[in-house]
Amino acid sequence: MSATATKHTGSGPVLDWSAGHGPVTGALSATTGAFAIATTGAATGMPPGWALAAGAAGAIGHTVAGLRVRNAGRTLATRAASWLVGAGWTTWAMTHGPLTWAALGSLATIGIGIGAAARSTALFEEAREEEALAAELRQVAAELSAERRAIAAEWVERIHRICGITVRVLGVEQWPTGAGYSLDLEPAGGITYHRIAQDSARLSADARLPHGCTAVASPGIHQGRVIVDVTTVNVLMEERTYPTDYGTLSLMTGLPWGYRTNAENVLAYLREQCALVVGPTGSGKTNMVHTILAGFARAEDVLTWVIDLNSGSAGLPWVLPALNGEVKREDGKPVRPGVDWLAGTYDEAVLMLDAAVKVAKQRKMAYQDLLSKANTDLLPISPQIPQIELVIDEGAEILASSDRALRKLAEKILEVIRIARAMGVRTVLTALGATGSVLGNLMIRREAKVRVALTGGETEGMDLGKMFPGTRGLRVDQAPYKGAGFMGTPESPAGLFKAWRILPNQIRDIIAATSDRHPTLDSVSAKAAGPDYARRWDAERTAWMRDQPAMDDAPRPDAEGRPAGGGLNLSALRGEQAAPGAPEDEMLRRFRAEIDAQFATAPEPSTPGSDAPPARPGGLNLSALRGDSSDAEGATAGREGGPDWLADAIAAIAEAGPTGMKPSAVADRVNRSRQAVREALKAAAERGELVYRDNGPHSVYVHPDHA
Repeated sequence: MSATATKHTGSGPVLDWSAGHGPVTGALSATTGAFAIATTGAATGMPPGWALAAGAAGAIGHTVAGLRVRNAGRTLATRAASWLVGAGWTTWAMTHGPLTWAALGSLATIGIGIGAAARSTALFEEAREEEALAAELRQVAAELSAERRAIAAEWVERIHRICGITVRVLGVEQWPTGAGYSLDLEPAGGITYHRIAQDSARLSADARLPHGCTAVASPGIHQGRVIVDVTTVNVLMEERTYPTDYGTLSLMTGLPWGYRTNAENVLAYLREQCALVVGPTGSGKTNMVHTILAGFARAEDVLTWVIDLNSGSAGLPWVLPALNGEVKREDGKPVRPGVDWLAGTYDEAVLMLDAAVKVAKQRKMAYQDLLSKANTDLLPISPQIPQIELVIDEGAEILASSDRALRKLAEKILEVIRIARAMGVRTVLTALGATGSVLGNLMIRREAKVRVALTGGETEGMDLGKMFPGTRGLRVDQAPYKGAGFMGTPESPAGLFKAWRILPNQIRDIIAATSDRHPTLDSVSAKAAGPDYARRWDAERTAWMRDQPAMDDAPRPDAEGRPAGGGLNLSALRGEQAAPGAPEDEMLRRFRAEIDAQFATAPEPSTPGSDAPPARPGGLNLSALRGDSSDAEGATAGREGGPDWLADAIAAIAEAGPTGMKPSAVADRVNRSRQAVREALKAAAERGELVYRDNGPHSVYVHPDHA
């Protein structure tokens, strides 16, 4: 019996008794077994025929087992012969004695023969298995080759018939996604890919491709080769949500903006390039902007600044969840907004653009040693020196505007585009259409090499020839779906693509997942940007973000325009005009008399010079009807002592202890508007009744006892 040592422990080798035999161990096992049986049989007088019968049974058993596993005939014969020869020697040795030199020499010879035969049959079986696998692969390759030859022959005939060009197909590659295939062509007579590209629509129709599928020609490995991508499955028709893998990205390795018709991601490389995204209303442009902001948020070497003069709507979903505490990190630390700076007003946009220009100029001076060591004229972008991406919603319209104020803003945008490429400040502009007014600016055409045209089936204002000059065969009707369109970069020619659908809950998830990934502005740039950048999240600067109307709680007007409900209609508070024909004083007198008859209204204000303190109102305060400038929402915050509810607010802040309270929390506590609460708390802080603790979006008011 033989065994193979597989490993060693402290007590000695551990033997693997289940290991199979090789040519050497198999021969040793056979000869030692035969010798042991012959010696035992001769000593005990065993009938010699028993050994011969056992050998015959072993030969038959191995032959049956070999047939079941489909061994070769040579292998079956070798194993059967080994059993029979061993059994014959054992029978002879038991008769004449196993301990003679003749018996031992013949046994050794038999062992060597068995080992050599086993080795030969093992090699033969291996070669036989390899040949079987190779034959199977050749059969598969032959089937694939036959399919490829059929495709090649079909397109050679089609291109010759449609385009009048003779081509030779050098290769056919099936896409791993199963959505189509690519043809590597070599046209005859020095014809370039443009001749085939201009007949893309006719080739697609002749091939009976489904709607949304195309046959697009692009440059090959050299000018004499053409690649034709044929889409057979319309992946643009289905809606795909943004991938939930929010892993780390880098500006240097490309940011995914969507997927091509072959279902592969299309990347945007923006280290040196600006980008232009156009799309009419309803084409999915806002969703595309959120996709772009998601890529920037996931990048470890990008800081995003957003300008949207339409109330900052493009950036608010990336800011408000963090400012309002709607998202939280697992470690309990504050969550940073998804964008680094948001400008929703003209003045804030001016501050942002001025800061961008200052950053670019300061970097040029301060990082000369770094550029020299790196032997480059491009600032090495990294998490320590991040690139600033300015996303300007409808920025192309700003550049084309004739308004005097917007023209000044446009000059600043163009200055950023012109001077800041090497220093890592780039822009992403959006527009409502690919028109001459948008693309008429030379700076945009020269710098915005990454271009996206979302069509959504819209034909008006979508001049794809101007958007992608030199590219033929692009038609709006090829991308009739929302979020679909064309995208071209310096690395990949213009072609069909579709942006992912990014949902609001995904935006919140990305904010939470990438909060600790956002880089901080390098000290050189932060110093250049100055206090305008440092105080960008101050309460006064972000008040417009948090004062969003609660539409669900707003009263809805009835059919006559009056607020719904059965309460009082205090039209004086809304500035409504008196009914025609009724004098205003008489109307107010009758209205006040009616209210006084039913409710305990507030007394009239004390006359000047009166020493009696005014009584605390116990009922309705109709001061608006008396011309009083104060209202119930805290317009008296500027007066000495503040509004009536300020005492409750100060008491709530005192109860909060050293952590203090945000103005939004105070507003919810006293049931007043946030703007009124901020004004009242600010005035109280100026009087020393409260202490304001400035912490950006997490600023709070603290009672002096806990400050």
